Amino acid sequence: MAGQKPVAKFKAGQISAALWENEIIAKNGHRATVLKATVERRYKDRDGNWKSSGSFSRNEIPLAIYCLQKAFEKIIEMQIDESSDSGVVEEVPV
Repeated sequence: MAGQKPVAKFKAGQISAALWENEIIAKNGHRATVLKATVERRYKDRDGNWKSSGSFSRNEIPLAIYCLQKAFEKIIEMQIDESSDSGVVEEVPV
C-alpha cells in the first residue's frame, strides 16, 4: 500500500481506519478489486516524532471499533452503489 492513497479514512481521536483498494486474481482467473481496512493509533514518541501502532489501550478500543464500523459501512455503501450502477440491485452479504 506504499505510495497508494486510501479510498476513505475515518478518525476518532488518535485512532484512524483507512480503506484501501487491492487487486486480486479470483479463483476463476478474473481480476477483482477488494477493499481492505487498516487501523492504527498515532502518537508522539519521547523525541516528539510521530509514530504509528496497532496496539490500543482499554480506552482506545471503542475508538478503534468506531473507526472500523465506519469503514465497514463505507464498504457496504460502495458495494450497493456498484450494484446500482450495473442496473442490478442485489442484497449485500454480511
